[in-house]
Amino acid sequence: MSRRSLKETNEDTVRLLSATLDSPDPDSNEEGDVIFERISYGVNGGENQRKLSHEEAIEEAGFGLFHGLLLVVCGWANASDAVEILCVSFLLPTARCDLQLSSSDMGFLSASIFLGMMVGGYVWGCLADRRGRQRVLVVSLTVNGVFGALASLAPSFWLFLLLRFLSGVGVGGSIPVIFSYFSEFQPRLRRGAMISALATFWMAGNILAAGLAWAVIPQTSLKFELGWLDFQSWRLFVVLCSVPSLSSALLFALAMPESPKFLMETGQKTEALRVYQKMFELNHRGSIKTFPVCDLLICPQRDREGSVSSGTRCQSLLSIIREGLDPVRQIFVGPLASRSVVLLIIFFSISFGFYGLWMWIPELFKKLEDGGSPCASNTSLTHKQDADMCYPVKTAVYAEGFITAASNLPGNIFTILLMDFVGGKILLSCSLLLSSISVFFIWLLKTKTQSLIMSCIFSGVSVISWNALDVISTELYPTQLRSSALGFFTGVGRVAAIMGNVTFGQLVDSNCAVPVLLVSALLLSGGLAALKLPSTKQSELT
Repeated sequence: MSRRSLKETNEDTVRLLSATLDSPDPDSNEEGDVIFERISYGVNGGENQRKLSHEEAIEEAGFGLFHGLLLVVCGWANASDAVEILCVSFLLPTARCDLQLSSSDMGFLSASIFLGMMVGGYVWGCLADRRGRQRVLVVSLTVNGVFGALASLAPSFWLFLLLRFLSGVGVGGSIPVIFSYFSEFQPRLRRGAMISALATFWMAGNILAAGLAWAVIPQTSLKFELGWLDFQSWRLFVVLCSVPSLSSALLFALAMPESPKFLMETGQKTEALRVYQKMFELNHRGSIKTFPVCDLLICPQRDREGSVSSGTRCQSLLSIIREGLDPVRQIFVGPLASRSVVLLIIFFSISFGFYGLWMWIPELFKKLEDGGSPCASNTSLTHKQDADMCYPVKTAVYAEGFITAASNLPGNIFTILLMDFVGGKILLSCSLLLSSISVFFIWLLKTKTQSLIMSCIFSGVSVISWNALDVISTELYPTQLRSSALGFFTGVGRVAAIMGNVTFGQLVDSNCAVPVLLVSALLLSGGLAALKLPSTKQSELT
């Protein structure tokens, strides 16, 4: 190639790339670095302005250190949500005395965080699809941690209930958005295993909550007077449970980029290129290669829909509500309608079954510790007799909760190894059916050993269902609807969780066989419904 031809090629390339950047000066600072790297590749690499889609750019960025760091940060956020949700189940056997709770009150308390998650899930999900995943994660995790910590100072049941609800609003945003955010950084052939690995951090959060409860709540020496408040050890446990959420918010604010898929879909090509380049640099540490992307494919229609103009802020309340509900309408029309109906059934079934039963497992263990079966009626107990059972704290309840939480490990390993080979659909259906069978026998148990074994089986099998559902639900919807759809379905799940906790609260003292058998039936129906889902094994994100 002659000197003149080379010069003309470079000038044409600069003009083309300058048009895609926010800065009018293609030679300025960071934008200039990106441009000249791309010019060099276009001339010397022989690819001549090849345009890449998001999936192709992710493949070019490679797989390595960046994804490991991303897994740790997103995993810690997922674990923090688990800690915040499950901490109530571990403090109930003791806090019920200080807050003078009946079984019915405990059901409403367990349900309060799910009510908050129902509200927060859809609101945060819509905001994540319009304003960005990373920003929403920072705010929602902060809301979760702040109100979770403040709940420790609540002197009464109703104030504690309100603060747990507000904490749930934050949890409701972080859970669906974390999985959308994480999935959009993953290469197609590794996505299933990586999302399964992310889901295992729920087990880590469960173990952390159980371990903290075991270490802190029985320590009556931690009790002290705080003005008007008798600060018991379980209140310190509540404060400690808020630390993971607050630290996760800090990590996302300081260290994590926005999703490049979201940036591309909203026309922010320059910012997307920076993220891809950063991924490439971390995944190819020590290499002299530069990120080999010449241009990115941008969807003009999504660019217009995803942008947020200043006029949006001046819309009437009715228009804003209509705009917020539009994603729900979209997931229930056309080719998305059938899969949405099936997911509706599955989310309701698994949430009613898992959260309705799981939140009450420590209380069922306590009944066995006091003597009798988990479904034995104890309505004849007076309030004073029931209060006397709280102190001294029986550590066996927390030890058994810790063992049950740890039993998730085999299921998590199983899904990581097989998700990309078997596919989420088969794993989801089979694990729900096995969960149904394991729950069916809980109401027949007579001894602590039997109850512990069956709880471990249920825990180990049901976690496969959750992991598979996390993978499938992120792959069934396009980018502009992904977080909204997950927010909506997790909201449905929260309704089911509320119903499950209230149902157990009303019947656990009189006839707990009814909710246990209902859980079994719902899990069975969810397993059968899962067979109607399309296969998403190793599919590309749209």
